[in-house]
Amino acid sequence: MRKIIHFVHVSLDGYIEGPNGEFDWPSMGPELSEHSFGLLERADTLLYGRPVWEMMAGYWPNAESISDDPHDLKFAPIWRNTPKVVFSRTLREPGHGARVIDGANLTEQVTALKAEPGKDLLLMGGASLAAELTAHGLIDEYQVVVHPVVLGGGKALFPESKQRLNLHLVESRTYDSRAVLLAYRPASS
Repeated sequence: MRKIIHFVHVSLDGYIEGPNGEFDWPSMGPELSEHSFGLLERADTLLYGRPVWEMMAGYWPNAESISDDPHDLKFAPIWRNTPKVVFSRTLREPGHGARVIDGANLTEQVTALKAEPGKDLLLMGGASLAAELTAHGLIDEYQVVVHPVVLGGGKALFPESKQRLNLHLVESRTYDSRAVLLAYRPASS
């Protein structure tokens, strides 16, 4: 069965975006960039909630024409050519090689997706979808990259929950002398 890996950037104070929705603070140095490409080799499908999807779909199709960053230039064609799944109750035609899962019977739909043949599934960023999948025990690994910035507010990585989530650290590493990867699996697995 395929695993869901949640790969997410977070500030030192636990936010995935700033108070005004800004996401201009993660820094993809060469080492962290190589780690992210390694994750892409483990996965053959990218997963998104609608807000992150809209951000990604607004940038990656034309990234080469608006960026000269080596990470962007390498990732853009991979993004365009990788199958994508968007979880949304309202989006119908996402374009860019994506299909929609409407979120009804989420556990059944995601369990079926995990049972399909192929490599792992990579959930890129976000908090709401990740929280919902976490609540149903559907995320198999959390790859949290902590960046050296304090945002002072915004959207929390883990929104308030009524249930406790015990995790087991499986890897920690510093990248580019500034970002720290913390990789966890649910303690029950």
